[in-house]
Amino acid sequence: VQLQASGGGLVQAGGSLRLSCAASGRTFSTYVMGWFRQAPGKEREFVARTSGSGGFTEYADSVKGRFTISRDNDKIIMYLQMNSLKPEDTAVYYCAATTPVYGGTYYYTRALSYDYWGQGTQVTVSS
Repeated sequence: VQLQASGGGLVQAGGSLRLSCAASGRTFSTYVMGWFRQAPGKEREFVARTSGSGGFTEYADSVKGRFTISRDNDKIIMYLQMNSLKPEDTAVYYCAATTPVYGGTYYYTRALSYDYWGQGTQVTVSS
């Protein structure tokens, strides 16, 4: 599957952005989809993920209550709605996909668990 992330930009603290991840392929609904981010000088970190149907979601503690992940399998697209943005949310955001496996509690929070990656979109939050 090929992924294309978009929607990043510059926003003031407290503002909102919605990221999109457009995918190719008719098997989109079979993939677990996730969002990760990477700030300069830091490792790529988990943000959120959703099951193939979209019925199950998981969030990093740092974004819980502020970010919402969703997907539209008919349109073959995934979203990340980001509200109440903080300067520490500044990073390049990546969408990713992987086939579902039983890998334990934290399996889908690890970047290495994902097989397909989009190119990244920059989010900058000014204070």
